[in-house]
Amino acid sequence: MKKILVLVALTFSVMVSAQKAITEGKITSKQTISTDNEQMQAQLAMLGDMETITLFKGQSSRSELDNPMSGNVTTVINADTKKMLVLMDNPALGKMYSVDDISLSEEDLKSVTVTKGSDTKTVLGYTCQKYTTSITKDGVKVEMILYTTEAIPVVSQQTTALGDKIKGFPLYAEMKMNQMGIDMTVTTEVTKIEPQSVSSELFSTTPPEGYKNMKGQ
Repeated sequence: MKKILVLVALTFSVMVSAQKAITEGKITSKQTISTDNEQMQAQLAMLGDMETITLFKGQSSRSELDNPMSGNVTTVINADTKKMLVLMDNPALGKMYSVDDISLSEEDLKSVTVTKGSDTKTVLGYTCQKYTTSITKDGVKVEMILYTTEAIPVVSQQTTALGDKIKGFPLYAEMKMNQMGIDMTVTTEVTKIEPQSVSSELFSTTPPEGYKNMKGQ
């Protein structure tokens, strides 16, 4: 159950008159998780749609998600240092963190496949390109369908493991995975994009005091 909570948490984070690029601002998105497992689906149904707030500047981003299952989850991706910080304040597991290098080696990329589709989807006025991806890591296979826009050149939680094989921020995504024998689908759709000033201090990947290293648990 602990692994599922962590995975769900992590997994959690107008053609604009000619698709004008936005380099700094706030993105609001909703996530829905579903599964054929009746016991797990009953727990997920109580959550309903979950909302994530993402602040971004340049290619760096900071996403925050808060719900009864995962607690408060903050994911910071610093494109300059190539680091990702995840903070979890979970009712059952307490305060934990992880810091990972998001630079990918040639070996890492061998487990990644990306296929550019012929379809597009319009989200909030942005024309988004379809990509179908597959990643296998630690014996877990994750498949995603992403619709991205290059008008927002931000590294997202969904694309950190894809290297430079995908350009732009996904405004719509469907992720399928199997964890401990349970098939799950996570659907994410951006519902609002707001250009605004964002402080660079929000993208620090230094863990705050009071958090324990997740990898030591």
